Amino acid sequence: MIEHISPASGIHGIITVPGDKSISHRYAMLAGIAAGDTKIYNYSTGADCQSTLSCMEWLGVHHEFTEEDERRVLIVHGVGTRGLQEPTQILDAGNSGSTIRMLSGILAAQPFRTDITGDASLVKRPMRRIMGPLTEMGAHIEATGEQFPPLTIHGGPLHGIDYTLPVPSAQVKSCVLLAGLYADGETVVHEPVATRDHTEIALRELGAEVRLQPRTVRIRGGAQLTAKPLAVPGDISSAAFFLVAACLVKEADLTIADVGLNPTRAALLDVLRGMGAAIKPLHIEQVNGELIGTLQIRTSHIKGGIIEGATTAALIDEIPILAVLGAISQEGILVRDAAELRVKETDRIRTIEENLRRMGITVKTTPDSIEVPGRQRFHAAALPSYGDHRIAMAFSVAALAADGASSMEEAEAASVSFPEFYKILRQISR
Repeated sequence: MIEHISPASGIHGIITVPGDKSISHRYAMLAGIAAGDTKIYNYSTGADCQSTLSCMEWLGVHHEFTEEDERRVLIVHGVGTRGLQEPTQILDAGNSGSTIRMLSGILAAQPFRTDITGDASLVKRPMRRIMGPLTEMGAHIEATGEQFPPLTIHGGPLHGIDYTLPVPSAQVKSCVLLAGLYADGETVVHEPVATRDHTEIALRELGAEVRLQPRTVRIRGGAQLTAKPLAVPGDISSAAFFLVAACLVKEADLTIADVGLNPTRAALLDVLRGMGAAIKPLHIEQVNGELIGTLQIRTSHIKGGIIEGATTAALIDEIPILAVLGAISQEGILVRDAAELRVKETDRIRTIEENLRRMGITVKTTPDSIEVPGRQRFHAAALPSYGDHRIAMAFSVAALAADGASSMEEAEAASVSFPEFYKILRQISR
């Protein structure tokens, strides 16, 4: 599918974004191993999160969608921590690294063998980071080339470990914590820098014994999880595309309702405000341990800046759209310590660079950095998505600031996380 995007002079309206993808994955998995039926409100509509539901279905966890007070509700029929069934087919995680990495922690503790794979992109993504700690806990895992999917997980009894993440990764941390839920004794995970903490919050909400210290999480094995209603906040990573769109145009007055404002994800707002974005929170409340709020952004003048260290780790999913913003900023943007981008759905350092160059933007990259000088002008171009949802959306937003109509090839890639993206983009663009 080719999507044609015309330049815009303004961004206006009130919108909502899909349920947070990261939280949706976690709620689906934990609801599946909880005792009882869990109602999940605002579950992500993205294809990645449907992959998680499909995998859970093949493990014997059934679900259905229904309507309640005009809201879409997912009902997950939990089977308890020991109720999963041996699948009769290979589990397919699709394009979802979150699904295969986090679910592997649960599968490692089951008394059966599981095979799990993904699409052409996912089978190129390394899994050694989860295989190491899970093997240390007692699992036996086979992989293509000793690190790539398909994975064959021979589950069984696990024991707790004290593990330090070699690089910041919320997915790897979550994998180890989910395995730790089943392990004998205590499992401890140390982080070099703090990453998103949705797994810790969700585990505690459903009854696990989790203790938190600065950059350290401890979980005691053996807890039984209990179903309860869960509400998924709007995905701030999806909101990021519209926040930046409002910064690119001459006139903006945009409100985004019910967005997740978890402090481990709020680095995006801190960075955008630091660059000069006129973002104002209108309402904040706590639901299921997660902060949810409404954001308003108006016409802004962007300075640019440097993103590095722990901030890069916290913003790893937002780097593509921030690189786009850097090009029209006053001082440009420099992103350091971003090697993790090389092993996402695409090598995002490469795909960001290639699409910026297609639009006439000067950019310099190294193995772990991206530098985009400011005060540049986007030129209309035919742009490939490379099958990467964040690249598709980031450069569709860039097209709003171009000097003519652009086209996004394989625009359907956006549906991995945000099927409604282009509809909303057209609604708010003037």
